[in-house]
Amino acid sequence: MKQSAMVLPAENSPIAAANTMLAAMAVIGLTDNVVPLLADQIGIWQFNVMRTVISVPLIFLMAYFGFGQVAPRRWGAVALRSALVAVSMLFYFSAVALMPLAQALAGLFTSPIFIVVISVLFLGMRIGKIRILSILIGFTGVLFVLQPDPRDFDLLILVPVAGGLFYALGAIATRTMCEGESTVSMLFGMFIAQAIMGACGLFALEIWPLEVPQGADGFVTRGWVWPVWDIFHWSVIHAAGSVLGVFLIIRAYQLGEASFVAVFEYSVMIVGPGFAWLAFGQTINAWQMAGIALIIVAGATIALRSEG
Repeated sequence: MKQSAMVLPAENSPIAAANTMLAAMAVIGLTDNVVPLLADQIGIWQFNVMRTVISVPLIFLMAYFGFGQVAPRRWGAVALRSALVAVSMLFYFSAVALMPLAQALAGLFTSPIFIVVISVLFLGMRIGKIRILSILIGFTGVLFVLQPDPRDFDLLILVPVAGGLFYALGAIATRTMCEGESTVSMLFGMFIAQAIMGACGLFALEIWPLEVPQGADGFVTRGWVWPVWDIFHWSVIHAAGSVLGVFLIIRAYQLGEASFVAVFEYSVMIVGPGFAWLAFGQTINAWQMAGIALIIVAGATIALRSEG
């Protein structure tokens, strides 16, 4: 197996970078819509184990073709980063199964806000009025999409926000502790962390079984289900799409400047709900559309202002 770092040279092709990131978000926006189909029959713990088993051979294939080494340079740093991102995905996929995709994505995309706030409070970063205003705009957008009711507050809306918090912590760990690490090794670490969490969840549910509601409502409390052949193809599609999406993200950042490329990640806020509308009839109202627009503006501004 090739153990070299990235062999594709850094390039400066903004149009190709933008198109590649848009393709990545299209793949992720499509495959994340598969999660509700899986959630009807299996639990998130089994989901994590199955997607890791399917994804790991694809990751080794990426390493074989020279996109990075699997073994990390700093095991502890990569393990911590992997755990944080795995927890964020645990919250995010739970939200995808239990609420419309637009709301789950809105919660996850609070991560740029959390990154700035954590960096200011704990890392001594100083920010100007533009990014402070962006944080307020982004937070307003999240409220528009999630639409919490103060008179009947539902803790479920905090699930994707928790995903955004842990994703932000993972991003900070990536930036401060994992410099020089192969993206392949970090992707491998994330999937292994998800498999470990899945195995622990399955073991706990075997010892202390919980009441399992029917359908997607049982996604978090459901133990191992067998057989799974009727949904196995959806598991393959989701796992393969996840790996392909990350590969395209890697390539996009190779082709263009980071702050420019990051803006196009927000296209998933349009693509994902668009696929959800086509596949499941999930609709969003005018306030939620406005919220998505505010989140995109805020996140893009934070990304562009983060350089320099």
